[in-house]
Amino acid sequence: MVFDKFKRMLGGDSNMGPDFIEIDLEHEKPDAKILIKTFVLKTYEDVNAILAVLRSGYAVAVIDIKPLKSKDVVELKRAISKVKKTVEALDGKIAGFGENTVIATPSRVFEIQKGGDEPTSSRPTDEVERF
Repeated sequence: MVFDKFKRMLGGDSNMGPDFIEIDLEHEKPDAKILIKTFVLKTYEDVNAILAVLRSGYAVAVIDIKPLKSKDVVELKRAISKVKKTVEALDGKIAGFGENTVIATPSRVFEIQKGGDEPTSSRPTDEVERF
């Protein structure tokens, strides 16, 4: 059967039934690099692309919120709330910089520091300011 060949390629256990293959999702690439990707939030629907990149676990999203902020503040708050919930679920970090920029990171990022701040473990860095 085709799946048997596929299981052997992935190192699957031959004792498992032919209906499923166990894949280790916790395995991380040891030499993986982090991508920094910029986004412009023009509409609420633009959040979906941001969330997809964050879920990959290997990208930092730098989000320009100015277009949506000038158009519809309610939609902006809704979009930021969705990004924040996803980042929290991924154990990542989110922070606002200036008036129009939000940075969201995956869990592999230790801390977000704002201009000249000394690193402190007691200071929360995952709050979005001004929202």
